[in-house]
Amino acid sequence: MQRLPFEKPLIELESRIEALKKNSDTSDSSTRSEIASLRQTLFQLQKEIYSSLTPWETVEVSRHPSRPQTLDYIDMIIEDFTELHGDRFFGDDRAIRTGWAKIDEYKVMLVGHHKGRNLKERQECNFGCAHPEGYRKALRAMKLAAKFQVPVVCLIDTPGAYPGIGSEERGVAYIIAELMYEMSQLETPVVCAVIGEGGSGGAIGIAVGDKVAMLEHSYYSVISPEGCAGILWKGHEFKDKAAEALKMRSGDLLRLGVIEEVIEEPPGGAHRDPRLAASRLKQYFRNSLKDLVRQPIAELVKKRYERFRRIGVFNE
Repeated sequence: MQRLPFEKPLIELESRIEALKKNSDTSDSSTRSEIASLRQTLFQLQKEIYSSLTPWETVEVSRHPSRPQTLDYIDMIIEDFTELHGDRFFGDDRAIRTGWAKIDEYKVMLVGHHKGRNLKERQECNFGCAHPEGYRKALRAMKLAAKFQVPVVCLIDTPGAYPGIGSEERGVAYIIAELMYEMSQLETPVVCAVIGEGGSGGAIGIAVGDKVAMLEHSYYSVISPEGCAGILWKGHEFKDKAAEALKMRSGDLLRLGVIEEVIEEPPGGAHRDPRLAASRLKQYFRNSLKDLVRQPIAELVKKRYERFRRIGVFNE
């Protein structure tokens, strides 16, 4: 597993534990006791380090190559997933996955970004940066869900929509704006969760929901730290300064009222215990759906609109 720069103390402890297990008699009670003590120290150190991450360190965790992605969560918490392909206009963008699914007793339409694991899959998924056809596919799936009165569940994990020439020619900005409008009026419950990166319009394009949550070490922002640093300070070396200024972490956004809930991650991040992270994410979806499916649709749509109107502060 790839280690992050701030995890050096953890690496040293893990190396000591492995050395003891390899070079000592593990049947000896004193050796077992020492290993148990070191593991407890490792656990406490993980909690301490991850409870005091800087904004840029949080971004590094959100991008960890072993962090669970949409297809991983589908495997761990979703039943009977039947994928829907294509936008019926241009093609099938693999950066966004859609399909019918079940979360316990709830039938849902799942929509989520997927970055890919190995190089081949990442290239196929365009590293999670969707083209217009990906968002058109998402809109088609959501309208289908509303037609059959099935809730929509969205998993957000993208550095942003793809900014290339072809993407612009096919109307990426227009379809994201249209999708945001249609989601605000969608006559079915919509529950969203940022599971990794939540970058720019690429993220909010599928994040207009009745409830929006974030995994503890994810981020959600109008722009990536590197993009912000490039614009304001003309250099990516100021990315840590930009990350601090953007207030993009889950705790910041909960205080600002942009999200409703922070989903706690396992000690050391979701990549260290994907199944525990998946269990907590599933519990959030179950609790949200239980609450939302009871509400009249007209009232739900009105509250969703008002929710986004309340975000932000201004002076007249």
